[in-house]
Amino acid sequence: MSEVPPSHPRYASLRTREKVVEGVERGITGLNGLIAQGRGEALDYLIGERTTAAAEEAERAAAAILLLAERPVLSVNGNAAALVPEEMVNLANKINAPLEVNIFYRTEERVKKIADLLRGLGAERVYGEEPDSLIPGLDHARAKAARGGIFDADVVFVPLEDGDRCEALVRMGKRVITVDLNPLSRTARTSTVTIADNVVRALPNLISLVDEMAGLEEAELRSIIEGYENRAVLRRSVEEMISHLADQFSALDE
Repeated sequence: MSEVPPSHPRYASLRTREKVVEGVERGITGLNGLIAQGRGEALDYLIGERTTAAAEEAERAAAAILLLAERPVLSVNGNAAALVPEEMVNLANKINAPLEVNIFYRTEERVKKIADLLRGLGAERVYGEEPDSLIPGLDHARAKAARGGIFDADVVFVPLEDGDRCEALVRMGKRVITVDLNPLSRTARTSTVTIADNVVRALPNLISLVDEMAGLEEAELRSIIEGYENRAVLRRSVEEMISHLADQFSALDE
């Protein structure tokens, strides 16, 4: 990774970008992941590169769902493996959930590299190398799933997800939690909980909330979930983008 001094005004963004580039060089992330990263950066600008109040509410609901889940599974694609592999393993271990590698431009070599990376970081259970089931309604590689993993899960955490697979998982009766900086995407509108935040902020926030909320009574966790309405939170996410842009326009007149 090239040296970016912490004093650089774009340090955090450039460091994140370098991680995706390194992921491509290591054979973990596909080239298309670079395009996805660029799109995400543009959307992050629109919210001021910060975790908004709407995202905080979604992260809290997500933590409650994961803590109450009977068979939670964390799905890992190439960009997640490049950007937040340690955090994904940390979260999985905290909630006693397996991870499952699932990538759109699938090669067995890439799947193995991601699985080996996760195991090297301390993951106890990693699926995806030998999928034995298909998610109904999908006709591409992301349909592949594993019994004991995503196929049998009641809750699936899928950061940086494809809209069609998200829809397919919901049709299977699963609760789906996603991280998506675009509150208007099909994934965002389909998911049970959409965290409209940068994944490099969302995962640490989610881990902290899981720690904080682990001691809550089941009734308290259910109350958080019942009080959450994803469409309303997505509307607030859009409003927060508009508000931030309005502030930037006002700054131009000063």
